[in-house]
Amino acid sequence: MNRLLLVLAALVATALPAAAQDWAKARLDKSPRHLEWITVKHDGREVKCFIGFPEVKQKATVVVLIHEIFGLSDWMRSMVDQFAEAGYIAIAPDFLTGTGPNGGGTESLGGADGARGKIQGLPQTQIDADLDAAIAYAKQLDACNGQVVVGGFCWGGGKTFLYATKNPDLKAGLVFYGSAAKPEDMPKIKAPIYGFYGGNDARINAGIPAAIDAMKAAGKAYEPVTYEGAGHGFMRAGEDPEGSAENKQARAAAWTRIKAILQKL
Repeated sequence: MNRLLLVLAALVATALPAAAQDWAKARLDKSPRHLEWITVKHDGREVKCFIGFPEVKQKATVVVLIHEIFGLSDWMRSMVDQFAEAGYIAIAPDFLTGTGPNGGGTESLGGADGARGKIQGLPQTQIDADLDAAIAYAKQLDACNGQVVVGGFCWGGGKTFLYATKNPDLKAGLVFYGSAAKPEDMPKIKAPIYGFYGGNDARINAGIPAAIDAMKAAGKAYEPVTYEGAGHGFMRAGEDPEGSAENKQARAAAWTRIKAILQKL
């Protein structure tokens, strides 16, 4: 009996990452917008990306999204759709492309733990080159107005701050509960950085005061906002039907702010 219980527990644990985002996949299935998988290439590497297009008359700004430590999940793809719904071309590279069995990406790694186990070993130069390739692809689209914003969540939030030190052409960086770039690299930043943080996230928030001081010393624009009562990952947790009221409120407030920021570009 104990053996049977262990087997059942393992099966449940394996199913949880997928089941937990059924609501995100349902959104994608119902979306009226054009969503598709594309592949970008650089240096002999192929990177799978998910892209969404807004239903607008004018050319649109591109928003490049950097996924969480869990890889290009259904929720991350639903965020592509949500930015497209807001009027922007959104593209999310799967930085785990090629790390799974038979050259697969996030979908082949068996869930959150599999993705987490691979992502920390990705070379930073490869991550930057993946972003460069995704941006180059999006900028050549006829529907693009030439402006590019990068935004990322958790692991992707830190990579967003870091990438802003390497690409002077960005119009803005949206950092969701991610760590800051090194102070010595901040003078290279050209775009304003907007931070989104949960109040109950001391691991990340402990670094905010130093980031404020370093960005100020470098003469750079950095506007962090902390949403009290929210936890780490509130943009995803706040969309989960079982998420807390605090996370839901933080997510709603953050979306209002995101739209206001992007409209100013």
